[in-house]
Amino acid sequence: MNRQNLDLAIQLRHELHQHPELSNQEIWTKQHLIAFLQKHTKLKIVDKGRWFYAVYQAGDNKKNIAFRADMDALPMEEAIDLPYASQFANVAHKCGHDGHSSTLAAFALEIDQNGSDQNIFFLFQHAEETGDGAAECVSLLEENNIEEIFGYHNMSGLPYKSVNIIDGTAHYASKGMIIEMEGSPAHASQPEDGVNPAFAAAKIIDSIPEFTSPDNNKGTVLCTVVQVNIGEKAFGMSASKGELCLTIRAQYEEELDQLQKNLENLAQEQAGEYELQVNISYNDTFPETANHKASADKVRKVAEEKDYQLIEMKEAYRASEDFGHYTKKTKGAYFFIGNGEDYPPIHTSEYDFRDELIEVGVEMFKGLLEQ
Repeated sequence: MNRQNLDLAIQLRHELHQHPELSNQEIWTKQHLIAFLQKHTKLKIVDKGRWFYAVYQAGDNKKNIAFRADMDALPMEEAIDLPYASQFANVAHKCGHDGHSSTLAAFALEIDQNGSDQNIFFLFQHAEETGDGAAECVSLLEENNIEEIFGYHNMSGLPYKSVNIIDGTAHYASKGMIIEMEGSPAHASQPEDGVNPAFAAAKIIDSIPEFTSPDNNKGTVLCTVVQVNIGEKAFGMSASKGELCLTIRAQYEEELDQLQKNLENLAQEQAGEYELQVNISYNDTFPETANHKASADKVRKVAEEKDYQLIEMKEAYRASEDFGHYTKKTKGAYFFIGNGEDYPPIHTSEYDFRDELIEVGVEMFKGLLEQ
């Protein structure tokens, strides 16, 4: 990789790190990335509102291939002393999306300078952390007949600069499930005069081990109780309203759908039994991210050719990633570059993206173009 391009990308990464923005609020981030590309490349920029992409056009009848980076930050404090520390309270790049975006920008510099025989779409995506971004950006694939897409994530606990890949599921599907129940209030001395949702909520919670049992599922299925909020702290009242917040998660999306259906049916049954009104809603919805084997094999080949340590992952990450929206529409693969086995995990106060990984990501992307 050109050293000047790497230096520019590192500087860009530090600037992004200083100005973190939460999901769907990436206004400065998007404009700064656009300005960077306009200053240093001749690429066409397509502004889509909350996200954008740049295009290198090799010509008609050429393969259309996309590379994606996310750009949102997390609602966390910058707890470590960095010369480029976050300038905003309770917002910081603690997942490395500043590094992902800088990698993609550096890759764009290399392509603009050296050319390619393929049409390349550099996708800068918003709102990965909430699962909103890829669902919106997937229109890029449909509108431009994208034949293949790649992306990467930095990951701690893996050997430094190693390339890690898996066929099939790379990230579990998940969503936040909110079950709201409402009965009627009563005096605590006469609970029979009201309708209390506590018993229905308890039965739903009690059902979780059966619904998620390995005996009833081919893959791992999880249901995590995030919050239970029933009634008020008033000892003279019997509760009349309740809210049960769950994170449902599964290795295979079809089994997430089944878990959702089981919980919905049980909630409705309990509502009927206890004469409750029930409302169910969802947020932070992520699909299963599944790699296509042909695309994953390209990652393997490039890693070996570039002499990076290649590791075959034995299992998918339980944490979710919205890249799966793309691999539902076209071929593609999502791989992982190691931060180091003892490096602070992502989403922790001690974490910061390692600048040296930018070059690894760029070289992997360049190699994938040649496959």
